[in-house]
Amino acid sequence: MTGVMIMSPMSSIQLPDPTSWGGALLLSDLGIIQAEGADAASFLHGQFSQDIHGQPSDEARLAAYCSAKGRMLASLLSLRPQPEQFWLLSDAQVLPGLLKRLSMFVLRAKAKLTDASATLSVVGLLGEPASAALGEAGKLGAWRVQAHTQGLLVGLPEVRGVQRWYWVGPSPEAQALLASLPALEPGAWAWLDVMSGIPSIEASTVDQFVPQMVNYELVGGVNFKKGCYPGQEVVARSQYRGTTKRRAFVVHAEQALAPGQEVYSLSDPGQPAGLVINSASVGGLHSALVELKLGAVDTDLRAGSADGVRLHIGELPYPLPSAEEAA
Repeated sequence: MTGVMIMSPMSSIQLPDPTSWGGALLLSDLGIIQAEGADAASFLHGQFSQDIHGQPSDEARLAAYCSAKGRMLASLLSLRPQPEQFWLLSDAQVLPGLLKRLSMFVLRAKAKLTDASATLSVVGLLGEPASAALGEAGKLGAWRVQAHTQGLLVGLPEVRGVQRWYWVGPSPEAQALLASLPALEPGAWAWLDVMSGIPSIEASTVDQFVPQMVNYELVGGVNFKKGCYPGQEVVARSQYRGTTKRRAFVVHAEQALAPGQEVYSLSDPGQPAGLVINSASVGGLHSALVELKLGAVDTDLRAGSADGVRLHIGELPYPLPSAEEAA
């Protein structure tokens, strides 16, 4: 497998070249909540960090569902296949708690929320084989949506020179799509997810992060003009008072990492300096998206304990705010 070398004082880590990867994969780690009804848009708008009421059908939007303290209880991607219908993609293990909590607040709103994961599927499409199969439909920009074979095709941000898409729709059509393309290794998709710098809240990281701590506003997951939602005051304060002292970074390691695993800095080994958000392994390489204290970024970092596996800071595909980079 070809790649580029990341050199460190103690070792070298080879990153794979994903431009040769391609195919399709059933993303069973994603579940789908279907929300429908005359009040679905206004109800969801009042719950999430994103402008859901104004979401057009041809645009996918990232959103956070937060506690009253501004901590993310879930991350999700909102699709709007019909004016009064939404598909909310979220981590499959987080989804039951998300659905239960949202359902508590529906009250008299004309909105019905259901777990549609048994009837709707998410397929990840990657690289040249998928591009060739999609043809003109594959020329979607990031977060653009269009109807495709009884489902929705969603353009995702390009990662390390590779095009990616979600296809979301009825499960029988998902199986037909999977059968028409080469099978993709699950670790390859997960690794590109990590390298995208777009965090996903998993069961082990629920209620751990204010959105800015995981760069969620930098990837479009927070709308600061939309008005109130649970935790909005805390999120706004972090933004406008410059109180964000923690950010998400890509790291690489020589052993597998796990979401929720603590990260330590040898400059202050007595307390954790961060937390693993998402992790992936491909071709013997172990990478993760990690939330870190800004002051610990340039120190010797270890996973699990102060004498754990060493972490090597990698590259995010987007810049961090310059004022915080200098903090």
